[in-house]
Amino acid sequence: MAIIKKHRLNDEAAFRRFLPLVSITLLGVFLLMFLLRFYSISNFVTPPSDDFGELSIRSGNRSHVRQIISLPKQTEFSLKLEKRNQLPPRNLDLYPSLAKDHITIVLYVHNRPQYLKVAVDSLSQVVGINETLLIVSHDGYFEEMNKVVEGVRFCQVKQIFAPYSPHVFPNSFPGVSPTDCKERDDAKTKHCKGTPDQYGNHRSPKIVSLKHHWWWMMNTVWDGLKETKDHNGHILFIEEDHYIYPNAYRNLQILTELKPQKCPHCYAANLAPCDVNARGEGWDSLIAERMGNVGYTFNRTVWRKIHKKTSEFCFFDDYNWDITMWATVYPSFGNPVFTLRGPRTSAVHFGRCGLHQGQGEAKACIDNGMVNFKLEEIDKVANINSDWEVQVFENQPGYKAGFKGWGGWGDKRDHRLCLSFAQMYHS
Repeated sequence: MAIIKKHRLNDEAAFRRFLPLVSITLLGVFLLMFLLRFYSISNFVTPPSDDFGELSIRSGNRSHVRQIISLPKQTEFSLKLEKRNQLPPRNLDLYPSLAKDHITIVLYVHNRPQYLKVAVDSLSQVVGINETLLIVSHDGYFEEMNKVVEGVRFCQVKQIFAPYSPHVFPNSFPGVSPTDCKERDDAKTKHCKGTPDQYGNHRSPKIVSLKHHWWWMMNTVWDGLKETKDHNGHILFIEEDHYIYPNAYRNLQILTELKPQKCPHCYAANLAPCDVNARGEGWDSLIAERMGNVGYTFNRTVWRKIHKKTSEFCFFDDYNWDITMWATVYPSFGNPVFTLRGPRTSAVHFGRCGLHQGQGEAKACIDNGMVNFKLEEIDKVANINSDWEVQVFENQPGYKAGFKGWGGWGDKRDHRLCLSFAQMYHS
């Protein structure tokens, strides 16, 4: 009995000596987990400054609390636009359902109503347009642009309005703040706010809105909208100065179906050549080339790869979204980013005005408001043959890794807002 008691006392003493070691080890593990989690968050988004506040909004039936996200404090008008974004598509009475294999179309627009009228008219002639959903993403709110879209009757249509567009904030960031530095001001001398770009120039809200809108739209369409956040098919993106041929939708359906077999290394499918002035080769073959910015379509897998490159996108000093993609995002994938297209174009870029010009009858610059494209019969029906082989174009000219950017995107506030757009649906 004494021997058993002695062993028990020895065991208890050993346990008491071991207990502090176990406690310290567990505390260390918990502390490491906390630091890793904090480090990952703090390296992705910037904590709010005095100019920003936390925001909670409702998306459908779920509440998204936006924490540690540098979103500007919203104006009443901004909140109204955000609420409007949650309205269901129109024309459900005319088109109550979508085709099972439909390709959603996103038309992103700025303030060029003359252009938009032409683009919408071309879409109305597209074969199969009534089978899909058209989402029109506005860079802010302009009544004449809104009226053009409200007249659409040829398919389901949903409008979304960028609630953080500089055009919605006339007296504060991301619009123009009274204390903002202008042009090449020295912040210390002028006692103004702003970080200049690599060329010494301060931000221009009308210019940076181009990149902000595209990034907000991408995050919203893929991850924020009830209509598309669970969509696993392809989504087509076009702009207000793109004329879409009648065969575009049917051709795109064929291309996206052929892509896995014919070009498994292709990330996307395009309606037009990457050279906006080209109309295609007219060959009896498919073309794989660098991804263009006219009528491009990709799926959620590709979007996830793009979203993982948020830092590359948000910190590259160029106000153009497409040049940013070509010069830093795509090269970071590690292999060439090819897109698949047909040998004849199914979309044309017709814009001759700047992005924020062309509004109003007096300022319109598309041949007095008329666009005349010669459409041959072959452009009105699907003209892609599934038996064609693929011709690969390598080493094409254009923006590549190493290009340092045109600037216009040096302000740290724009960087924070860009990072926040990437996180706003991932609470």
